[in-house]
Amino acid sequence: MLPFRPSARRWAARIVPAVSKPIAAANSRTYAAVGAEEPSWTKSTFPTASPGSVRAGNVASNVKGNKVLCDAIAATAPRNNWTRDEIAAIYNEPLMELVHQASLLHRRFHDPAEVQLCTLMNIKTGGCTEDCKYCAQSTRYQKGTGLQAKKVETVESVLAAARIAKENGSTRFCMGAAWRDMRGRKNSLKNVIAMIQGVRGMGMEACVTLGMIDQEQAHELKAAGLTAYNHNVDTSREFYPSVISTRTYDERLRTLGYVRGAGINVCSGGILGLGETTTDRIGLLHTVSTLPTHPESFPVNALVPIKGTPLGEQESVKFPEMLRTIATARVLMPATIVRIAAGRKTMSEEKQALCFMAGANAIFTGEKMLTTECNGYDEDKEMFDRWGFVPMRSHQKSPPKEAA
Repeated sequence: MLPFRPSARRWAARIVPAVSKPIAAANSRTYAAVGAEEPSWTKSTFPTASPGSVRAGNVASNVKGNKVLCDAIAATAPRNNWTRDEIAAIYNEPLMELVHQASLLHRRFHDPAEVQLCTLMNIKTGGCTEDCKYCAQSTRYQKGTGLQAKKVETVESVLAAARIAKENGSTRFCMGAAWRDMRGRKNSLKNVIAMIQGVRGMGMEACVTLGMIDQEQAHELKAAGLTAYNHNVDTSREFYPSVISTRTYDERLRTLGYVRGAGINVCSGGILGLGETTTDRIGLLHTVSTLPTHPESFPVNALVPIKGTPLGEQESVKFPEMLRTIATARVLMPATIVRIAAGRKTMSEEKQALCFMAGANAIFTGEKMLTTECNGYDEDKEMFDRWGFVPMRSHQKSPPKEAA
């Protein structure tokens, strides 16, 4: 096993990011996604700000160009009242200009050298009654995928995997179960609680994705010490029924409300490459960026087509769309951790570096991501060393460094 080198921290110290300012409390909005407007491509006339104005988070308000992006980059706190038209104006900015501006904002809210290392374990494989068209774990596609359902993993085997993840630098251990919801699963919930307590006892963050839960179950998970709950909305409200029919969009949002109501951090993102349009990607970003409080983490997945599923022959999403989504997410949700999730295995290091520059600051690392391949621990350690990244600490990312 290759150790992370401390030289990266010294490299990070030479970066002069923008002044960090307190993050104001988010305003209150309902969990809903509305409307859909076609975006229009714009030619960039974004101003070149002086170093002083960038440090202060001030961009001249009377400049001609993309005023929506200009105002967004000047932000000192998250906002939750984005419109789809505003998001489209940001998303459709010429790509490298969007990446550059997102990078500047990223440095105002985060240490650009830090990347959170997460490991995801499938604690219950297959046997799910849902019909998500991308998922190999649905019983509906079992004949085509050949994936056999398994029982819930033992607490001991899960904690053994968590120890290996910690030894390899991961600070968040995520546990996923392939089922629709937690109804009637008292014994399973008892075991999951023991897993959470064991992971937290190692000093790691604990995250689970268990399908739909109610408010009482959310409070039980909170009492066990759960750090975060993952429940992706996947895509836009409009395109969602084309992918899943066994669970509604509002049911997903309701689960997020229960998680937030219990005081658990929210992890919610989407999947690109399902056959959605640009308008749908904007709709996904609109949903998460207008939640009452932004998710603490936003995973961006690229569909990994699995033979035997309805989307098994789907064409892979183009990398520029992945990069554009990450950069826009960073602008819309400046304090959120943006995670490169499924599909990273297909990216070169150079593509991953562009994602980090655009504002991504978390990855999954380890043997597998549920049923798909994942970049290995040693592979990621070597990449971190080459590019000057260091693992984010458990429970608390470092604050951005003050400008000189």
